[in-house]
Amino acid sequence: MPHRRSTQVQLRTVHGHERAFVLAGRGPALLLLHGVGCDHHTWDPVIDQLTARYTVIAPDLLGHGRSGKPRADYSLGGFANGMRDLLAILGIDRVTVVGHSFGGGVAMQFAYQFPQFAERLVMVAPGGLGREVSPFLRALTLPGGGTALAVAAAPPVRTALRLVGGRAHALGVPGTADVPGALGVLRGKSDPAERDAFLHVLRGVLDWRGQVVGMLDRAYLAQGMPTCVVWGSRDTVLPVAHAQRAREAIPGARIEVIREAGHFPHQDTPDTFAQILHDFIATTTPSVYDAKAWRRALRSGRATTAARTGLRRPTGRSDDRDGRAAVARTAG
Repeated sequence: MPHRRSTQVQLRTVHGHERAFVLAGRGPALLLLHGVGCDHHTWDPVIDQLTARYTVIAPDLLGHGRSGKPRADYSLGGFANGMRDLLAILGIDRVTVVGHSFGGGVAMQFAYQFPQFAERLVMVAPGGLGREVSPFLRALTLPGGGTALAVAAAPPVRTALRLVGGRAHALGVPGTADVPGALGVLRGKSDPAERDAFLHVLRGVLDWRGQVVGMLDRAYLAQGMPTCVVWGSRDTVLPVAHAQRAREAIPGARIEVIREAGHFPHQDTPDTFAQILHDFIATTTPSVYDAKAWRRALRSGRATTAARTGLRRPTGRSDDRDGRAAVARTAG
């Protein structure tokens, strides 16, 4: 059995609130941002492969895991600010930022707010690319959603859900691809503080009609940054069709669709996910921030030639650069 690298949780206080994170490995820095309701453990299936090549920073976002759960700013911008400040405390100046689901939105926001910190952008089944989202998550934004979540997260109910849902998933019942991930989100939600933080985050980005916060209006600023979007074809939380919207909004993005994966491709197909990440980093050049080009792009409202070439320019295979076709992957 391979030796597991140290992924001990560290704690630092940032602006009076405790922040938990894993810092492990050596090499170029990767900032891994989990989705709403999860924590750094979502990356456990790939952490050994990543720390073998990179310095990995995997935090518990505020309100999640072992980080503090105050009444505070749980907006995308607030989370991006917290990541910048944590990196500053750790003495890390540049990262490839990798975000899953809600964390994908935070990753995009981080790259938008702090382009001087971002070398590359990887979004894994990210939010913010359309209104469509799981009916279950929409329902949790309604009055009484907190009570329903508390009942589902109670140990006896969660155990029953795990037995029934796990069995259905093991049998391959249609629509159950994301049952393990969803059950993982329930973990810890019997704690009122964690449950309140979860609902605060959720209701900030969607309502009963779907997602209300999007990235499409500012996606043009990422057109010159090496960008990769990874999706599972069996995603039941956010539709894989949103990958097409990412390709249209960021024409230079590399799009990877993994056939066997659901909403959690880093858990469902960790080897394939890690290989995609390795290859993306190996075949692209870190972005270089150019303040003048950034201002020109903002003033024009689009990624100009100067912005694409002077602000941040990826390298790699021609089929990845022009973004004409998604790459379908078969795990294993």
